[in-house]
Amino acid sequence: MKITVYCGASSGNDPKYAAAAKRLGEWIAGLDESELVYGGGGVGLMGTVAQTVLGGGGKVHGIMPQMLIDRNAGATGLTTMEVVDDMDVRKRRMMELGDILIAFPGGPGTLEEIAEAFSSSRIGLNDKPCVLFDLDDYWRPLAQMYDTMVSAGFLTAVDRTKLLVTDSVDEITRFAATYQPPQIRTFPERK
Repeated sequence: MKITVYCGASSGNDPKYAAAAKRLGEWIAGLDESELVYGGGGVGLMGTVAQTVLGGGGKVHGIMPQMLIDRNAGATGLTTMEVVDDMDVRKRRMMELGDILIAFPGGPGTLEEIAEAFSSSRIGLNDKPCVLFDLDDYWRPLAQMYDTMVSAGFLTAVDRTKLLVTDSVDEITRFAATYQPPQIRTFPERK
């Protein structure tokens, strides 16, 4: 199983983030035929997850734009490193390759990546389960925003259930095993 993890190139200001990133990496490494798909960084939570997966015998596939390789942001020692033209290609490849898409705590880039993956599922461009790894309510404000979208009529209640908010790897496993993509949105014919 290939698990895409979106997370920070920073470690945050509390050691709990790195500790939880290690637990996530251990879970990925412990899965049968597992592979981490991630942004290819060697620093911050990205580096922590990747090194933990590698240390546990798992495979790690990094995807990084050349401009970030040139800035020395790329991790070394990965199973594979895919160098791409730009961030748009990176996001597309991470979504294509993963069987599950997990947003771990991170910054604006992490938010952008998971929001795009979840949005893409509603129009038929992503059939993979999306998860907000909600360590200590990190993603709670975003989950509440999606709930507000439902109450305001901009997101269906059924589609809202297609985004899991949890910090339990057991719940992630169950969600992925039973996941059905949202029904592709169609629009009435215009005259």
